[in-house]
Amino acid sequence: MLSYEVVEHGQPLQAKMFATPQPRDGEVLMRLTRSGVCHSDLHIWDGYFDLGGGKKFYVKDRGCVPPFTLGHEPYGRVEAMGPAADGVQKGGSYIVYPWIGCGKCAVCKAGQDNYCLAHRFVGIVSPGAYSTHLLVPDAKYLVPAEGVDPSFAATLACSGLTVYSAIRKFPELGSADWIAVLGCGGLGLLGVSMLTGMGFGNVIACDIDADKLREARVLGASAVVNTRDADAGAQLQKISGGSLGAVIDFVGMPATANLGIAALRKGGRYVLVGLFGGELTLSMPPIAQRAIGVVGSYTGNLQELKEVVALAQSGKLKPTPVETRPASEANRSLAELKDGKVLGRIVLDMETASG
Repeated sequence: MLSYEVVEHGQPLQAKMFATPQPRDGEVLMRLTRSGVCHSDLHIWDGYFDLGGGKKFYVKDRGCVPPFTLGHEPYGRVEAMGPAADGVQKGGSYIVYPWIGCGKCAVCKAGQDNYCLAHRFVGIVSPGAYSTHLLVPDAKYLVPAEGVDPSFAATLACSGLTVYSAIRKFPELGSADWIAVLGCGGLGLLGVSMLTGMGFGNVIACDIDADKLREARVLGASAVVNTRDADAGAQLQKISGGSLGAVIDFVGMPATANLGIAALRKGGRYVLVGLFGGELTLSMPPIAQRAIGVVGSYTGNLQELKEVVALAQSGKLKPTPVETRPASEANRSLAELKDGKVLGRIVLDMETASG
């Protein structure tokens, strides 16, 4: 099989040939056909996350040590199955749920693999999806997505799931409440689309890029704010009429956090998703006095992925811009994503790779 490997953090990926694994017991071997290029891949490729104040979290401390294969948005067809594998069909196409836990701890048994401390996340501590083949430890992690475009379906494994799980962390919202989406990259645009598809009518899209804001309008945003404007916070307050009930921050930097938290109404909730980096200082009394919530959200569980797929199959989830590229363009795709030149998402066509 052919894989695109990180051989040194921050350096170009290299194409490497390996023996194709053979599934045993309940394992399933997937011939991947699509692999999403996610913004989180940039941090893993660089080797660290910025914690602010000159501090960094190095991914090697979580077992992500080169050489390894990037990619945690896999989609493909079943090529082979172990003798105990059940519930999927050979030749069938599936999204692979990538946030795989140890399967033994309390959170895994509760269906919350994504919170497992001994996880086996695809493309992070186990081989990733920038590859022709992927060995999945159990067929339960395969989700059918008939009727969904394969390239868009691949993005649901992380982007779609992450957005959906974040939305589920909102407080109870009334018809007069508004929601702000901070950052209209791949996640943010999907956030606008998903909020609209789920019936939320008052959505404000926020970004510094006019093209992304225009696309957010197409996807259903009721209003837009350029966060470079000096009065961006006042604009959020005016548009929402002081009733900004929820903010999803898909950027995750001090400037966006301060903007979103300050604009919330009493009882509102700020949900942090983005991993751009930095640190935040908050005065504590106003958090209690305003009864606001500051919540983190990281990926989602298997059941939530199934619900995301069902939403996409229902036709209520308007697809965001997706560009499908040959697998050999993985390095160019990462570079353009890092430079902020991507509108929507890039997905690699792994069928163009042979191995």
